[in-house]
Amino acid sequence: MTDGPSGPKRGAADSTLPVDNADGGEMDKIAVNAVNDVQEYWKERFRTDFKTEFKPVSRLLSYDSNGRGVQICRSSTEGQVNAFYCPLDDAIAWDRGELLPMLNKRFGPMAVVTVLAHEMGHAVQHRLATAGTSAGIPDDAKITSSTPSIVAEQQADCYAGAFFRHVAEGRSKHFEISTGKGLNQVLASLFFIRDQVGTSFAKQGAHGTAFDRITGFQYGFAEGPSRCARIGVKEVENRITELPFIKKDDQKTGGNIEINAANLEAIKKSLGEAFRDTGAAAPSFRDSVGSCSDAKPTKPTAYCPSSNTVSLDMADLTRIGTPPKKGDRQSTGIGDFAAYGEVASRYVMSVQKAVGAELKGDVAGLRTACMVGSWAGQLLEHPVNKRNPLPGAKISPGDLDEAVAELLSEHSLIAADVDGRSVPSGFARVEALRVGFMDGVSPCTEKFN
Repeated sequence: MTDGPSGPKRGAADSTLPVDNADGGEMDKIAVNAVNDVQEYWKERFRTDFKTEFKPVSRLLSYDSNGRGVQICRSSTEGQVNAFYCPLDDAIAWDRGELLPMLNKRFGPMAVVTVLAHEMGHAVQHRLATAGTSAGIPDDAKITSSTPSIVAEQQADCYAGAFFRHVAEGRSKHFEISTGKGLNQVLASLFFIRDQVGTSFAKQGAHGTAFDRITGFQYGFAEGPSRCARIGVKEVENRITELPFIKKDDQKTGGNIEINAANLEAIKKSLGEAFRDTGAAAPSFRDSVGSCSDAKPTKPTAYCPSSNTVSLDMADLTRIGTPPKKGDRQSTGIGDFAAYGEVASRYVMSVQKAVGAELKGDVAGLRTACMVGSWAGQLLEHPVNKRNPLPGAKISPGDLDEAVAELLSEHSLIAADVDGRSVPSGFARVEALRVGFMDGVSPCTEKFN
């Protein structure tokens, strides 16, 4: 994890790629420089990864969604607050009037680069579809007119992640990014443009939850374009978490339950079942955060190793566990899983203590996030991947996104050590939770020790 500048590089000459309908403003400069650098990246990687040549897109189009429409893809851009790739015209288009300024204001210029790198990912798919068998792409990962949209979107997120690894290594002409705050903002932008909670991954046009989108991005960042090209129908159907609500009431509540004593008991029982095989003695719980001889107090929940006790501040947990109402930017709440996930993070400290693991430092924080993820993975009832979920508590659609929101917050307790010191990299926090969620508890001790 490195800190430093993130955004356009100072002194880099702007790209001279031709852009239709451009106004020469800041958004157009960022967008065309992004397309320039992404295409340069793909020129290199098509040769090394796919043994073929990359052809630049045929047209770039800038437009203002609030202004006069421009024709592309047999339709008008008027009112289209969007950025997209059009296979029909082999074109990349972006809304400089509303979409890009909003992303830039909320998340910074690298959010704009993220969106353009994603759309260029669709151009990559279009080219690989005609590349032949030399590209080594599995049949169910080749993008055709009948491919489920979630597969195409997962691949595009992955290709964007692969490009950002290139940027993080300092090899982009126009942009730079820190792997600390810079990547955190990129992941936050993916969270912002996730699908609505309760959407089914089988729905045409589905892009995925924040957890799903970040998973795709991290695959590309860690493993490169060849991994992205292998994301096919079978893989996506087995691991995707974008599921519809099962209960009717969940649509109203967003799948959230109250933070109260009865539900807390169900969570404690679930955690006991999840880690029963470790042989660790379950910690005792108390309602107030007291003093501890061998750990600093943390809020809203704390773990004391010497007494094997988890302390709770129910009022603060309720605040975190109450999701904000639409349009409410003052609320600091996230949702029920953020609150119960923080409780789980202190519970798994007792498991780590029992097996003799170190409870302080970044490695302990990552191991903790991983173990919380492994617990969450045992609470999922997946329609395709027939896991054997624990009895009792279950996670609902949106819970993993609440975990992501907590992990990307300034002071994440889910990915913190016993003293409450959060792992500095939000990217690493989410990755650790994902490892546990997908692969179980064993990799938590193997990877983070």
